[in-house]
Amino acid sequence: MGMGRQLCRVTFSCEAIRPARIVDVDQRAIYRRPRTSKPGSGHKVYPYLLGGMQITRPDQVWAADITYIPMAKGFLYLVAIMDWYSRHVVAWRLSNTLDADLCVEALEAALSKGKPEVFNTDQGSQFTSEAFTGLLEQHGVRISPDECGTFRMDGKGRYADNILLERLWRTVKYEEVYLKAYSNGREAKAGLDAYFSFYNNQRPHQALGYRTPAEVHSASSDEPSKEGGWTPRGASGDLGNTAGLSLSFAPNLSN
Repeated sequence: MGMGRQLCRVTFSCEAIRPARIVDVDQRAIYRRPRTSKPGSGHKVYPYLLGGMQITRPDQVWAADITYIPMAKGFLYLVAIMDWYSRHVVAWRLSNTLDADLCVEALEAALSKGKPEVFNTDQGSQFTSEAFTGLLEQHGVRISPDECGTFRMDGKGRYADNILLERLWRTVKYEEVYLKAYSNGREAKAGLDAYFSFYNNQRPHQALGYRTPAEVHSASSDEPSKEGGWTPRGASGDLGNTAGLSLSFAPNLSN
């Protein structure tokens, strides 16, 4: 349905378009995948702030995550910072090394455009580094460690905490990366730059009322949510009805 809606927004009549169902082929790599999140030692401990919080407006909560981008030879690391409410990708960076500098550079780019009230990440060393957390504190942003993933403080996984970024990675890889098979970093950067522009500004989301992330993100933060709110903790118990932000585990490339 998402593909049909996009075609309608461009030039075609919805009645004339009957897009074929996309066959979900498992394209997992057969080689060992790189670890994108490694625990930091001795970092400052922050409390989890999102339990019961209603996500009702843009720039209320941002989140960051890292994934790998397979290449013809080897792979690159991609970090993205997303606004939870609108799914707008605020900033992203690509590198052949996985270190704190990659994440700090992305955070600096994101903070040059605005700032969230709360920032949510996993507890990998890149996100718990003094350079990363210090930059957030300098801007008055509260830090909330992710309860999902391998490295959490209380040992209780919360997949719903990170589900929007997991869905972003799936979308990026199936709609862009796997189709292009980049041969070098220059191709990867150019391809991802074009894709994220499309994702933010042209790709409508069913969960956003068929609006784009940019349209929702640019709405006033003071404007009341038409759909209500959703909570990270409550998401796993009500995945199909969460403030218009569909957190369904079922594969759906239109969300």
